[in-house]
Amino acid sequence: MSFFAPATATRLERAAAALTANGFGAELLDDAAAARHRVGELIPAGATVFTSASETLRLSGIDEDINASGRYDAVRPRVLAMDRATEAAEIRRLSCGPDVVVGSVAAVTETGSLVVASASGSQLPAYAGGAGRAIWIVGAQKLVPDLGTALRRVEEHSLPLESARAQAVYGQPSAVNRLLVLNAELHPGRVTVLLLREAIGF
Repeated sequence: MSFFAPATATRLERAAAALTANGFGAELLDDAAAARHRVGELIPAGATVFTSASETLRLSGIDEDINASGRYDAVRPRVLAMDRATEAAEIRRLSCGPDVVVGSVAAVTETGSLVVASASGSQLPAYAGGAGRAIWIVGAQKLVPDLGTALRRVEEHSLPLESARAQAVYGQPSAVNRLLVLNAELHPGRVTVLLLREAIGF
């Protein structure tokens, strides 16, 4: 299957229903502009917000809205300005337990699971349960039939693209050092998945 092509409306609706059945909030939106507007509605002004490194957030403008607008207590700019050698413990505390974490995932299955791949794992504690709320914006090309295909998408599609980005930005390639699979959410209202009808991100 193509990992670039947006999923059909029927498949997206099936995934949204499965995510809802598994305890995730799921909303179908037309495009990144709609997601950008919706994120603004979901996050209260002044909230402590951590954004994961994400092409989806960058391309949609959501990253800039959160980290540069002054509307929120943005964690990422603070963390990037800190000394990783002497302030590592505070960096961990800030990134692990924000009011809200915003990002994306590598794949979502039609059975209602989400797969996250990471080189450093910095976003995973907040994703898994550390953040009070999680908002994930997911392009339609990330929808796959099952977990096996999701893992193949990570290795064959997402990793090469992210590795090229990391090489350009950080001077070294990326790697799938950590994987998080979210099959259900036990806390109603904690997670909102904004599933887009258009392709965006890796």
